[in-house]
Amino acid sequence: MRNIADGRDVGHIVSTPEQISAASTASTQPTTTAPGSGGAGTGGSGGSGGGTVAQPVRSETTTGVLFGIGAYGLWGLLPLYFFVLQPAGAIEIVANRVVWSLVFCALLITITRAWRVFGSAMKDRTIMGPLALAAALIAINWLTYTFGVTTGHAVETSLGYFINPLVSVLLGVFVLKEKLRPLQWAAVGIGFVAVGVLTFSYGQLPWIALLLAFSFGLYGFVKKRVGPRVDALTSLSVETVVLAPFAAITMVVLGAAGMATLTTEGPAHFWLILASGIITAVPLLFFGASARRLPMTTIGLLQYFAPVLQFIVALTVFNEAMTTARWIGFCVVWLALILLTIDMLRTARKNSALRKKARLAEV
Repeated sequence: MRNIADGRDVGHIVSTPEQISAASTASTQPTTTAPGSGGAGTGGSGGSGGGTVAQPVRSETTTGVLFGIGAYGLWGLLPLYFFVLQPAGAIEIVANRVVWSLVFCALLITITRAWRVFGSAMKDRTIMGPLALAAALIAINWLTYTFGVTTGHAVETSLGYFINPLVSVLLGVFVLKEKLRPLQWAAVGIGFVAVGVLTFSYGQLPWIALLLAFSFGLYGFVKKRVGPRVDALTSLSVETVVLAPFAAITMVVLGAAGMATLTTEGPAHFWLILASGIITAVPLLFFGASARRLPMTTIGLLQYFAPVLQFIVALTVFNEAMTTARWIGFCVVWLALILLTIDMLRTARKNSALRKKARLAEV
């Protein structure tokens, strides 16, 4: 796993899981923006008949899949981390996550010698403005997610990330004025039906899931607008700088009110909370290494791994209840995602065929 320590992987990280929807907003499919090398490498293996070329490509693809599974696996198991942090509440957890993530980002910037790049980003208003908005959106997302997990609504938080691709499609229509393909329209329509079924089953709108999905989708949209001008490590660092003063004040207020658990629950609890910076950054590094090696369609399929794990953890570890109506609602959501996935794979296959024709025409 030496590539994770490689400065190139850190500098070319595509994004956090919250940024996955950025590419979805642009392409109306639940994928993330991956550097061209991943797709090119995969496609290149077919054009070479020599075993010396095919083997490295297969190795890179396998490595990319393993990194991707590692990233989404860690994100999917994140509820277990929040569970062991009890009795810390959502506000304290998020405040500490911001502060210690900033410390870890500073360490990474020092290792990669990227302070000049970070300083330039901080001085550029066209970068700082969107990233400040992104920071507010991700704070809402983190608070909602942590609140859901720590108050017995982990199933609903997983629902938020299941329906996020549908929200990204809607953003493409209403914000980017994109035209949907028939399967995408069908998926969106089925998604609305699912929300109706789940509203009936919960007795109210599943607001935790909807707030997660929309904050996640809008975050990705904002990040896409600034993405080409700043790498993900710098982006994450700027966002945590924006949030750090509020997080630090929150920690002080909680401590003064006797509501902080950082130093009151023993050394194990103390170090577990401090580890939030690493727990935030390591999956990010894994994801960056994966996205550099894999095509967008593969990343798009891997992203479902996280909410599936969250859903399993909610049922088997937290023992959250699933009524018949909720099972029906989730099944309707999964049907919509199946349609989106079929459309994504069909479009990727069609685009691949068009590229091959174009290369043949050039020859």
